[in-house]
Amino acid sequence: KIRHPIDAMHLGMGMLPDYRKAEGIIGDLSVRENIILAMQAKRGILDLIPMKEQEEIADKFIDLLQIKCASRETPVKQLSGGNQQKVIIARWLATDPDFLILDEPTRGIDIGTKTEIQKLVIQLAQEGKGVLFISSEIEEMLRTCNRLAVLRDGAKVGELSGDMTQEKVMKTIAEG
Repeated sequence: KIRHPIDAMHLGMGMLPDYRKAEGIIGDLSVRENIILAMQAKRGILDLIPMKEQEEIADKFIDLLQIKCASRETPVKQLSGGNQQKVIIARWLATDPDFLILDEPTRGIDIGTKTEIQKLVIQLAQEGKGVLFISSEIEEMLRTCNRLAVLRDGAKVGELSGDMTQEKVMKTIAEG
């Protein structure tokens, strides 16, 4: 049973929240500190991650996700919205999750970063990770997902897979 976020983490789950500034990043902390946050929580307060390991993990994900920052010690609040989003994704990837919930991961970020995140989602799925990709942009869903659950007013009104088009999605919404 999942009663607390830590329970979900121990079950191999991670979540990128919808509102990154309020629920995702801790702006005054560094890129390094934000990246290792979930990993440290999963290990517990008594099993501190050594600084050298923190630095290696941060450097790995800064390189992997091409996070643009002056250094790993840069406060996250100084990064662009897209790079802040990448830091949150790095935080969860560092925990090696089996299942990720990404709630509006590309909202409010530049097109280049948006494309990078969409490619990452596809790569994670190809690696066998489960990804629940929540987006209000139909075209983005069609580019990124292999199956869509269509919701209207919070209720599932249909499901699509295979040859998905914007027209089919709109029809499902209208008929549902």
